[in-house]
Amino acid sequence: MTRVLVVDDDPVQLRLTAEVANRAGFKPITATGGEQALSILREDRQVGAMILDLVMPDLDGMGVLEAMRKEGLTTPVIIQTANASLETVISAMRQGAADYFVKPVAPERLIVSLRNAMKLDALETAIRAEHARKSGTFSRSDMIAAAPAMARVLTLCSKAAKSAIPVLIEGETGVGKELVARIIQGTGDRAGKPFVAVNCGAIPPSLVESVLFGHKKGAFTGAHADQQGKFAEAHGGTLFLDEVGELPLETQVKLLRALQEGEIEPVGSTRHEKVNVRVISATNRRLLNLAKSGEFREDLFYRLNVFPIYVPPLRERMDDLADLVAHFIARFSAEAGKRVLGITPAATELLKSYDWPGNIRQLENAVYRAIVLADGAFLETQDFPQIVAHAAGREEALRTVQLATVLKAPIHIDAAPARLRPDLPAPKQRDRFLDDGGELHALADIERAAIEFAIAHHAGRMSRVARALGIGRSTLYRKLHEYGLAEGLISDAA
Repeated sequence: MTRVLVVDDDPVQLRLTAEVANRAGFKPITATGGEQALSILREDRQVGAMILDLVMPDLDGMGVLEAMRKEGLTTPVIIQTANASLETVISAMRQGAADYFVKPVAPERLIVSLRNAMKLDALETAIRAEHARKSGTFSRSDMIAAAPAMARVLTLCSKAAKSAIPVLIEGETGVGKELVARIIQGTGDRAGKPFVAVNCGAIPPSLVESVLFGHKKGAFTGAHADQQGKFAEAHGGTLFLDEVGELPLETQVKLLRALQEGEIEPVGSTRHEKVNVRVISATNRRLLNLAKSGEFREDLFYRLNVFPIYVPPLRERMDDLADLVAHFIARFSAEAGKRVLGITPAATELLKSYDWPGNIRQLENAVYRAIVLADGAFLETQDFPQIVAHAAGREEALRTVQLATVLKAPIHIDAAPARLRPDLPAPKQRDRFLDDGGELHALADIERAAIEFAIAHHAGRMSRVARALGIGRSTLYRKLHEYGLAEGLISDAA
């Protein structure tokens, strides 16, 4: 639940405003003065918005806005005052206020203002994070990671950023391993330097060496000019090798040399080139298991696995889901040009009840699709038909979502298979009318087997056996004698 800070020295107005915010689904926090409000904002950076009175005895609203601007506090502020003037409105807006209204204000007007301010804040946050990502200054404050499960990840990132130690980031697909790598780069001494990301699993095996280390003109067919590789592009900065476990074994040898010696040899070159690159690798499969199976070189594994960081899946950090959804709504609604302000509590509970096998990437795509489908100002459960279909079962999924792809249950990276293999067809069962050689049984053998089965099924009650087989009891007795089954059965049934 989003927290809203209400600041007013009038206890009656403070209580009324807090109650309006509470009924709108927000969690109000109250303060009776400007100094107390600043103290709360400094300690809690997760406050969604602040409703601020301009006239207060200790520190007025303008003083609070000025202090926030100097300290870099970016919480959206909605100004309320009993005395309105054009000069006051202009001054408040120049200080960074998101909205302004005069007491008393209608509850509906206040709620709309709160939601608009939070949407604006989420959009500004997304823009700042994207700018930091592109400029190489991405930090832990730019990543939505307030869940307890992410605390250790952020702590390890801070420690890894202080040195050039090789880092291996492990985690399921879609958990945000690249963002973790960007935090390490953006908070270390290579901040602002090149950050080059390479998906090793997306490069054809024949081109991996050329992509990573470059090639010289004429090195192979189609090499019409010299081409520098990703190592050379990342010189002085960071090279992020995503899905490093997919590298061919022959390329792993050259990668090991590049890590150990700090030099590369482009394809077709006779000389080595020095490079100053910090390598951060990532994988969605446990490299130790690949090393044991021989799919990954052990010496390279030990070289990369100096400082491992495990990123938990989304299902283990559901505390972040609401903030992630708000972030994606602000971003995609702006991109799509739609006025989507938020998500309903019912839809939020639906998203929290799902396991998210594709993790944050799948959540991002689901919200994007919902934004496109949405007709109202808030996302509803019907805007997530694939999630509804998954929760209702296979039959309901087929009825409600045509051609919808429902992912399987999440798989931990320890249990992730090395590669997809086609399922072998189930062995065909031998027909009961055919023998081991595939020839048809004789009619007498089939009839004998049917009589034996009927006797066992009806516990030897001959009257029921005869009725079930559609023959008389005398015929049944005759066939029992004919097939050698009469001994012990007729006397028991008599």
